[in-house]
Amino acid sequence: MSGHAAPAVLRFCKPCFKHDRSSLAIVRSLLGSIQMSGFSTARQKMVDGQVRPSDVTDIRIIDAMLTVPREVFVPPSQRALAYLDLDLDVSEGGSVKRFLIKPAVTAKMIQAAEVKETDEVLVVGCATGYMAALVAKLARRVTATEPDPSLAAKAKTISAELGLGNVTVKAAAVADGDSANAPFDVIILNGATEIAPDGLYRQLKEGGRLVGAFAMARPQRVTVVTHSHDDFGNRTLFDAALPLLPGLERPPAFVF
Repeated sequence: MSGHAAPAVLRFCKPCFKHDRSSLAIVRSLLGSIQMSGFSTARQKMVDGQVRPSDVTDIRIIDAMLTVPREVFVPPSQRALAYLDLDLDVSEGGSVKRFLIKPAVTAKMIQAAEVKETDEVLVVGCATGYMAALVAKLARRVTATEPDPSLAAKAKTISAELGLGNVTVKAAAVADGDSANAPFDVIILNGATEIAPDGLYRQLKEGGRLVGAFAMARPQRVTVVTHSHDDFGNRTLFDAALPLLPGLERPPAFVF
């Protein structure tokens, strides 16, 4: 046997790094911060690359779009797409497709509505509530309706989580509006209509305005309809192709 001593061997029964709850919490927090920073950057790029070049000059709308996190209004699987120039399907397998409309079109429609801080606003077909959340930054009170009860519930939850106390969400057919709280200063359609929504017109105050995409002909045109002296005048604003709102489709033609 050799006279040299065997080298000492260090043995550890446990890992040197302690994976305790506090360490994991710090890691999760850091990952969350990185993700939030990414969304914040995407939000700024959306405003600078899509919204401002579309002649949206109302600084209140710009600020709202920089503040409201669009990513929380879309399914987790689509959050990477939240700030792209797309109509995003948020229906998650529902029988009727529901969308958040393109950011620039959303901003232009809100700007056309000329929302004041004293206004009562109705957002029709709100889906998960993104447009309603933006308008809530401008108006005194927002009522949002959505025909899909599960999406209406999501919109209500998100509004509460964002601290939007001036938003009320209701599950209701698009064409019904909200007669219980009418009349409104502003009504915004979160989508297109193929018919004149007369029932919604009647929920406007004197001087009130409805903004929506009208698809009676091609191309679709975003139009503002104003209630004045028991009459309704309209003014075409710009062309835009928006998803149709359920319940505002053209009746099928009778075929012999």
